[in-house]
Amino acid sequence: MIAQKDDRNASTLRIGALTGDGIGHEIVPATIRVVDAALASVGGPAVEWVHLPLGLSAMDQHGTPIPESTLAAVAELECWILGPHDSASYPEPFRSQLTPGGRIRKDFDLFANIRPAKALTGVLALSPQMDLVVVRENTEGFYADRNMSLGSGEFMPTPDVALAVAVFTRRACERIAHEAFTLADRRRRKLTIVHKTNVLSMTTGLFRDACRAVGEQFPQVEITEEHVDALAAHLVRRGQDYDVIVAENMFGDILSDLTGELSGSLGTAPSINSSESKAMAQASHGSAPDIAGKNRANPTALFLSAAMLLEWLAPRHRDERLAAAAGRIRHAVDATVESGVATADLGGQASTSAFTETVEARVHRR
Repeated sequence: MIAQKDDRNASTLRIGALTGDGIGHEIVPATIRVVDAALASVGGPAVEWVHLPLGLSAMDQHGTPIPESTLAAVAELECWILGPHDSASYPEPFRSQLTPGGRIRKDFDLFANIRPAKALTGVLALSPQMDLVVVRENTEGFYADRNMSLGSGEFMPTPDVALAVAVFTRRACERIAHEAFTLADRRRRKLTIVHKTNVLSMTTGLFRDACRAVGEQFPQVEITEEHVDALAAHLVRRGQDYDVIVAENMFGDILSDLTGELSGSLGTAPSINSSESKAMAQASHGSAPDIAGKNRANPTALFLSAAMLLEWLAPRHRDERLAAAAGRIRHAVDATVESGVATADLGGQASTSAFTETVEARVHRR
């Protein structure tokens, strides 16, 4: 973090860099280049990148994909960039444990997962006018392994019966609702509460009711409510009608992947995970081991996630240059893709390095 938080002339910003697995080894260094270029283009602070081991490469030296030394270092940081990880390839017992990203979110109470979905000009999208944000509660809900202090919320009383515990607390529901309403107030002032109260009346009913109560503090925001299955169908048909969607953990995870694809590709879907005091930039896609090391990965989602991180930092450091740098990254990505320079998943022929070089050059042109 900046040594003197209120000093716009502070010279260094400390940001963690966790490369992860697969294409993380390509897109995280690419993102570092673009962030450095964007900050330099607006006369912003330099970045001290704090590189920390995580994933398969960490296992060779530390015997675990998420070393305690990494967690200790993250605890001293205000923000960091997390590359994708390939937990399915980890040996047991790590494969069955909470993923590195999940562990970090849990340990640092990164309760708000903010996932925008907006079509890029020049990208073939099923919903080309979509411009919405899914605000996902990140710590409770139906994801059992994130709900318990010790152990998993899943258990098997017999080999033929498996059970899971969903956890909803009013505190968690209210704080994610507050994040969502605050965001909606800055956008088009429309918010959709997602639930399934016709079946899960107590759990998702608590979520709905807590969101309603917070909404009373934002009378200027128009509130609608939808069952999660109906909303999924409506997003396919008329995704452009939605602005901010607030959902519990699993519903938010599913809906944000859906909106990412509808708006073009998960390769362009950014996100940040945040608490009141810390934030993590993380692309919505996985580690893509099939193309890792082939210079074919699309770094767009992580570029845009890093832009979100800079925007998150800007008011906390009272430094509009951070927001300006974020705007330059977004503009450079848009202009690059619109010009026809795109990776294969977006219908182009550009390599990861060529796409990165073009975006890096364009951040200086605005």
